[in-house]
Amino acid sequence: MLRLSITGLTSPLLPTPAPAVRLRPRPLIRLRLSALAAGAASSLSPSARSLRLLEWGKVCEAVASFAGTAHGRDATKKQLWEVEDVSYEKSQRLLQETEAAVWLLDNAGGAMDFSGLDTVAIESAIHCVSGGAVIKGLEAVAVASLMLFAESLQVNIKAAMKLDEGSRSRLTTLTETILDAAINRSLVKSIQDIVDDDGSVKDTASPELRRHRERVQLLESRLYQLMDKLMRSADNEASLSEVCIVNGRCCIRTTGDKSSTFDGLLLSSGSDAGNMIEPIAAVLLNDELQESRALVAKAELDVLSKLTDKILLELDSIQSLLQETIRLDKVTARAKYSIAYDGTFPDLYLPNFENETVTSATSGSAKETFSTHPTKKAWKLYMPNAYHPLLLQKYQENLDSAKRDVASAAAEIRRRRIYGQDIAEDQLASVLDSMKLRVSQLEKDQPVPVDFMIAEETTVLVITGPNTGGKTISLKTVGLASLMAKIGLYILASEPVKIPWFNAVYADIGDEQSLTQSLSTFSGHLKQIGAIRAESTSESLVLLDEVGAGTNPLEGAALGMSLLESFAEVGSFLTLATTHHGELKTLKYSNNSFENACVEFDEENLKPTFKILWGIPGRSNAINIAERLGLPSDIVESSRRLLGTAGAEINALIMDMERFKQDYQQDLQKAQHLLMQSKELHNNLELAQRKILDHTSAQRKRKARVISEYAVMARSIIRKKFQQFQESAIAERVKEEKAADNAKSERVKDHMPTSTAAMGKAHNTDTNLATAADDDGIPEVGDSVYVPKLKNQATVVKIDSSKNEVQVQAGMMKLKLKLQDVKVQKRKVSR
Repeated sequence: MLRLSITGLTSPLLPTPAPAVRLRPRPLIRLRLSALAAGAASSLSPSARSLRLLEWGKVCEAVASFAGTAHGRDATKKQLWEVEDVSYEKSQRLLQETEAAVWLLDNAGGAMDFSGLDTVAIESAIHCVSGGAVIKGLEAVAVASLMLFAESLQVNIKAAMKLDEGSRSRLTTLTETILDAAINRSLVKSIQDIVDDDGSVKDTASPELRRHRERVQLLESRLYQLMDKLMRSADNEASLSEVCIVNGRCCIRTTGDKSSTFDGLLLSSGSDAGNMIEPIAAVLLNDELQESRALVAKAELDVLSKLTDKILLELDSIQSLLQETIRLDKVTARAKYSIAYDGTFPDLYLPNFENETVTSATSGSAKETFSTHPTKKAWKLYMPNAYHPLLLQKYQENLDSAKRDVASAAAEIRRRRIYGQDIAEDQLASVLDSMKLRVSQLEKDQPVPVDFMIAEETTVLVITGPNTGGKTISLKTVGLASLMAKIGLYILASEPVKIPWFNAVYADIGDEQSLTQSLSTFSGHLKQIGAIRAESTSESLVLLDEVGAGTNPLEGAALGMSLLESFAEVGSFLTLATTHHGELKTLKYSNNSFENACVEFDEENLKPTFKILWGIPGRSNAINIAERLGLPSDIVESSRRLLGTAGAEINALIMDMERFKQDYQQDLQKAQHLLMQSKELHNNLELAQRKILDHTSAQRKRKARVISEYAVMARSIIRKKFQQFQESAIAERVKEEKAADNAKSERVKDHMPTSTAAMGKAHNTDTNLATAADDDGIPEVGDSVYVPKLKNQATVVKIDSSKNEVQVQAGMMKLKLKLQDVKVQKRKVSR
């Protein structure tokens, strides 16, 4: 029956080639595969089917691409696909890990590069050693690389922890295991001493290996010399082609019909490849070479076997180190993805919690932002400037590709100019300009972000608007953002982000039919919505695209209203639905759990803006668009009469609401801008005030320090002057005393008898003026004085009467002495 129905198909998708008999099975296979795929899709649970409809697998692939190792990529995809089984506590823990990895990438980014690790070779080494086999060289190198990487990672993490004391608690849960891991440096050194970077065993690994390898080199050299000699001594050189290796034995390949001029063994023959001949003279050398190579292989095996025994002792630590490295690579992949697309840490909360009692994964920075939000409104879901992750990824890939094309074209032009090649300047310049124009165009046409602001009391949100306006993308953006926050990824939106934790995300999106159950598009949607309605709970997110479509408009609208009301009463925590039925817009005015929104449409340019207007139902633009497209005016007016005045009044009311909404948004943005400016000015004022206080304090301290320094200097000068005054007074008093003594002596001399004076004069002459200093007083410059301490004579060079000091020179030596320490012997004669 199936074959008959297929042969009767006349679809344009199935061509009818000439050999119809041969090509008939191909559409049969294609249809069977489609039926199997549809059957597999229908057998999926509603949540699993929702993940496929939201294209969650593509997001998993994108995140996993940031992992550095093969095992890290597999582990990342596996974890992301387990999003349905993640609890709220685990979601918080995953977000904390991602936040810690983001901090590490900012402060120790180079240490978090796992791309240099070969986890496949490491795993193979673990299986090999645990199974009793001998490890290979490359596997040993991979093990050493793992241990060295872990050691470097420990050093960088510890250094990063010192940068910020608060980071220690943040990093503890993420890096505690890797920091506690013990690295066996002796094992790493053993591997490095035995195996080279390319996996080959080093000559220095053992004396036997070195000796056998040297023997192999010697035999190979002798063989090549022998072959060269045979080639040169051949009579017919044209018949000898080249030296070849056959099964490890050195031989000569000959061509032509003539026999060779040397005796040998024919190893193989062929008309095209020629004859492979092993010369008799080379047989013994080849045998010995084979034996030596076998000894080399045995020596290498012995060395690697001993190394295997050492690795076996550390096998458990190596295995745990590999698992921890894969775990860190998995967390780092989430962090790198979040950074690459400028994600925001979300404030994730349980739906059944009150907003005031929610505890986020961090210390509450996001909550503080919400409390200071200008609107002062409690939000159930708040995501400003949110991007669909796959659209943003595609845009970024296209932009990067265009930039690479520009760089490649510029490099090609530069290379041709350097090497003097012919360049079609106009053509190449035109191509380069077109590439640059494409880059600039891509930079302008970046994806449009959408603001999601759903109030706390809203249970069902109805989004209306024209086709291709962004309704379906908006649903997918909310669904993917919920899944990303649940699995520990940042949200691709601006700060702050508040989003509920959903136990499941259910989606009915697209126009899929169920071929296995003979269901139409409408029936397939109803079946899926029924399954979603049965499984959804008060902690679920439900996304319904085009509710009530695919059937009679009146019946579809009635069915859509009933479905949404049922979800509002006992259904999910939050339901988002898109529709073209205007009747669904009125639910808001009879039920406070409903809210309206619409995608904006630019009537001037007749295209959507991909923005959502919140709190406003969408209006019909068909008649206005028809009028702008040039439809005859009588048809347009007739359409408006048939629509009725009530519809026109509703559209006019909606237009006023849109205008007021736009004005409100503009005023809100202006107020927010002014608020930011006032905050910035306030911060600048506080900063200036702090700078003034700091400057005043610094000037006060500097002034006190300068005054203190000058006071010390003044005290020093006063002390010095006072000392000089004391010494001068002492010198004056000594001088006066000496003058008084001299006067007294003169009076005594005047009263002495003549004979006594004569006796004294004779006595002075006999002693060679030894006591002239007592009679003559203070010496003068140039006087000859006697220094009792030196027991020698000296000449007066300088006199400082204020200090009561005299400077004398005795030979090559100059001394400063007190006046009382010298005695004048000979006074300079003045002329």
